[in-house]
Amino acid sequence: MKYKRLTKEQFESLHQEFANFLATQSIDKNEWDKLKSEKPNVAEQELDVFSDLIWEGVLNNAHYLEHFSKNYIFLFNCQEKIIQSIVIKSLDESIDLMKREGLQWLGDNLFSENIEIHIGKKEYEIERNKALFDLINQGAILSDGQLFLQVHSIIQAK
Repeated sequence: MKYKRLTKEQFESLHQEFANFLATQSIDKNEWDKLKSEKPNVAEQELDVFSDLIWEGVLNNAHYLEHFSKNYIFLFNCQEKIIQSIVIKSLDESIDLMKREGLQWLGDNLFSENIEIHIGKKEYEIERNKALFDLINQGAILSDGQLFLQVHSIIQAK
């Protein structure tokens, strides 16, 4: 497997897509049931191939990722060849950037001595989608990019 198998809940939500995937391989419901009971290793391989296809599609369409922790916010713009990052660090240990109050505090203190902002960009060290998948496994989530774009424009205007 290139990525990881989808969860049971994810498979359930993608039931129709999985049925279509099996149909492209001429596997109907009866054949699938037979495959699961008589050749479970082949059925497992089908689940893995489908999972990788879904992950590949999601990652191909991923343009922004965000990762929040108590004292850090990592914002990523995932381009084809490079990834841009904005890292915001609160130096005030009492602030929790994962809470609404922390984000409000951040808005008021973005350019104070209590905040460090680092901007960077680099070429992917590994294949793009694998790099994004690794970030997701570390806690990043897909984003519409609004926060990245807002912070980027504020920094550029300063």
